[in-house]
Amino acid sequence: MRNEYGVKLDKNGYAPSIMHIFADDACFNCEAIGDLCRHEIFNGSERERSKAYGLWVNLCPRCHMDIHNDAELRRQLKVTGEMCALNWYDWTIEDFRERFGKNYVEE
Repeated sequence: MRNEYGVKLDKNGYAPSIMHIFADDACFNCEAIGDLCRHEIFNGSERERSKAYGLWVNLCPRCHMDIHNDAELRRQLKVTGEMCALNWYDWTIEDFRERFGKNYVEE
């Protein structure tokens, strides 16, 4: 299985993350090394697209809980994810909106 850009998805439908700031084995938020879990930046009805476009990050358990409990952190991550997608895929804001139903950068 591949996304529309030909990127191979793993057995769970994930493209490699385009959100790399730190090493793959470090928390995206705090840089902690160790026990990490995937967090799709865009969830709900956009979860599968988030996975397929590589819009997910590794988070440590503490940061993962924080993201789920803090609306402002979630919003910031969505803005960062959108900006990465615009750059990585050379999308316009309208391209992003067509795929994810909303623009977070100009919100």
